[in-house]
Amino acid sequence: MSNTLEVKLLGKDYRVACKPEEREGLLAAVALLEGKLAEAGDKTKGNHERTAVMVALNLAHELLAAKDTPAQRAMALEQETIQRRIASIEAKLDESLALHQQLF
Repeated sequence: MSNTLEVKLLGKDYRVACKPEEREGLLAAVALLEGKLAEAGDKTKGNHERTAVMVALNLAHELLAAKDTPAQRAMALEQETIQRRIASIEAKLDESLALHQQLF
């Protein structure tokens, strides 16, 4: 099986690199994108490039919003706390080393 997939978006053919095991997922992405492009095209009646950019922006926004879950916010806060603790420990080590160097 080929490592490329031919798809059609906005009336144009595209050849996309695709591993055989990713083929099904890519076809699902193409179907989603085709639907979003058609929906946006019906609303905007603009040119294809503008429609594609607006759909890409909306999909990126949806992806980021989906990733911003309470669990992820908690993990980010935990990482910040860990970074602060590491910085505090480093500062104490620096103080100890400086004091040790003064003594000798």
